[in-house]
Amino acid sequence: MNYREKLRDKKRVVVKIGSSSITHPGTGAINLTKLEILVRELCDLKNMGKDVILVSSGAIAVGRQTIGFHHRPKSVAEKQACAAIGQAQLMMIYQKLFREYGHQAAQVLMTKDTMTDNLSRRNASNTFEELMTLGAIPIVNENDTVSTYEIQFGDNDTLSAIVAALVGADMLLLLSDIDGLYTDDPKQNKDAEFIDLVEVLDDRLMKMGKGAGSDVGTGGMATKLSAARIATASGADMVIANGDDFHVIHKIIQGADIGTLFVGKPNEDFYLIDILEEVY
Repeated sequence: MNYREKLRDKKRVVVKIGSSSITHPGTGAINLTKLEILVRELCDLKNMGKDVILVSSGAIAVGRQTIGFHHRPKSVAEKQACAAIGQAQLMMIYQKLFREYGHQAAQVLMTKDTMTDNLSRRNASNTFEELMTLGAIPIVNENDTVSTYEIQFGDNDTLSAIVAALVGADMLLLLSDIDGLYTDDPKQNKDAEFIDLVEVLDDRLMKMGKGAGSDVGTGGMATKLSAARIATASGADMVIANGDDFHVIHKIIQGADIGTLFVGKPNEDFYLIDILEEVY
């Protein structure tokens, strides 16, 4: 079965980008060229008639550069202050770029309580549905100014999978500074083999998670595999790919053999609330 060709038919796509994918490695400042390519790619998905949700890290990185920190913020208070400054700037840039391509962006900030409280979760689901009915592109981030989960645990990888499950997405695309899943950390082991297709995400594969080692992001392969477990159990296919060139978005959607594809296997016993209790 050619799983890659089926990606063309996806109707609701969640795209997650890591901090390292939208910042310059030398300065930590936002990479406007890459951000414009990202927005153009997402707008073209919308033009194809697909629903698109962007889960974007980067608020802390942008705030850090704006404040003039030459080091990575250490304390939670510093990180939250950077997020408060950076989130506003990041959304301002997103709004401007999306309007240039004829689409409207909408900010959605979430916390742990948004997902674990039944009423808040239903309200969030309804908000996502209404935004997409109106043709907007929701841009999601953990609310780092009041929540420390993303700061501590993983660069929005888990959040993007939870969002995909919440909105019934049929595809999750994780773009970061890694090419996909390897049998071992390729930075440490030159004999590590690339895995392009995962049909069954078993315990053996889950143990392959290694840290990504990025200076601006917090997520590693372990968090991406956890995201894959959530997304595939909810029925969504998931691809982990390198976000160095955002043109890979349309190439992956067109069926190109890029990154690692995790095949969605709807689990009748999958309940989002159970996953949330496990994660949080």
